[in-house]
Amino acid sequence: METVIFDLDGTLADTSGDLIAAANTCFERLGYGSLLDPVADKLTAFHGGRAMLRLGFSRIDPALGEEAVDKEYPNIIAAYAENIDRETRMYPGATSAIEVLRSAGRKIGICTNKPEGLAETLMTRLGVRDLFGSLVGADTLPVRKPDPAPFVESVRRAGGDPIRSVLIGDTETDVLTARAAGVPVVLVAFGPEGRRIERLRPDALLEHYDDLERVLAGL
Repeated sequence: METVIFDLDGTLADTSGDLIAAANTCFERLGYGSLLDPVADKLTAFHGGRAMLRLGFSRIDPALGEEAVDKEYPNIIAAYAENIDRETRMYPGATSAIEVLRSAGRKIGICTNKPEGLAETLMTRLGVRDLFGSLVGADTLPVRKPDPAPFVESVRRAGGDPIRSVLIGDTETDVLTARAAGVPVVLVAFGPEGRRIERLRPDALLEHYDDLERVLAGL
């Protein structure tokens, strides 16, 4: 594949610790204490701020619905932005694997449902922003994944051709995005679900970033 597009949270970097900390900051401010567990609720963290708020509020009162989530969402974003890279790290081997792809002439980009500004800040603070030719976030376009438009735009901004591209991700959202775009999808098997992620029927699994070239060659 000429262009390789990566999801961010749960794919390139383990952001769950900082995400859950931001959610718990909101719950603590409301007097509920820390409602989310950094280990048990890791998978929910990779589905974003609203998913974490929904889970936390459901543990207090099922009647606290989307109105409570909408009201608290700006606060979780603010709390996350303040401590966006306290615990977050790139997954082992990710940076070197991307450098190898770049040296081979492949175009590299990011397509994430994290707000673009937060994604830009995080990648810059982690010292890897320059490795990516594009970064399309949840608010870059009027639509977000699983709509295929953000993926196609990330390929275009990286200088690639969507027909010769692939999406590397970690959730059903990434699978649906790739299917809608008509491109292969590779899911990482080092997230909270491990190899159980295979239930989503990706075109390939990535066990470790050391295997990335081999996996891409097999598509």
